[in-house]
Amino acid sequence: MIQIIPAIDIIGGRCVRLTQGDYASVKTYDASVLDMARRYEDSGVQRIHLVDLDGAKASDTVNLAVLEQLTSVLKIEVEWGGGIASAEALKRVFNAGADYAIIGSVAARQPELFEDWLDEYGERMILGADVRDGRIAVKGWQESVDLGIDDLVSRFGARGLRECIVTDISRDGMLQGPSTALYTRLQAGFPQVSFTVSGGISCMDDIRALDAAGLRKVIVGKAIYEGRITLDEIGQWSRNA
Repeated sequence: MIQIIPAIDIIGGRCVRLTQGDYASVKTYDASVLDMARRYEDSGVQRIHLVDLDGAKASDTVNLAVLEQLTSVLKIEVEWGGGIASAEALKRVFNAGADYAIIGSVAARQPELFEDWLDEYGERMILGADVRDGRIAVKGWQESVDLGIDDLVSRFGARGLRECIVTDISRDGMLQGPSTALYTRLQAGFPQVSFTVSGGISCMDDIRALDAAGLRKVIVGKAIYEGRITLDEIGQWSRNA
């Protein structure tokens, strides 16, 4: 069964959601990051997805105090992205307790550096490939580079890449369903890489359809905050998985 990975996006230490990556569309939720993470852990999920949106915009880690707080009390796996633009920043993220680091801008703009990190950290490295109009977006989705998703996965797959989160920015926060055809094509073309679906999930039926299509992981964010998918549903799915 496909693994559900709940998402928490962070600005100023608070839980937020953007629409299509637009920082002007930010919506802040009442729950603290720690409270949300605890709810996810209690529901039975095995991993949570956290993004430091301040860090993504600043090209440096900003909310590591939040990460340290979470990992000091939680036992589930944590994947962390946003602002990891140097070897020093990467070490800070791991020292703060992250199990996995999500790398986007460095992979697209400094591929040799990302290859070095793959050699050093192996399966703890996750490629974050955010796609807008067929091109890779970087720096918190504020800029684009002249690369396609297949270009990146092909290069890094040959160097041992095992996980890749692909976000269709046009679907992100829209609650209109995921770009299933994109993910099934990628998973079939690069079977050695586990692709995580990100963007557009609106209900459990979306997740069931992705599971039936053979996808392995899916990130769910806004649908939870907006009450379209409940923690009970996620918990039941995770226990069955």
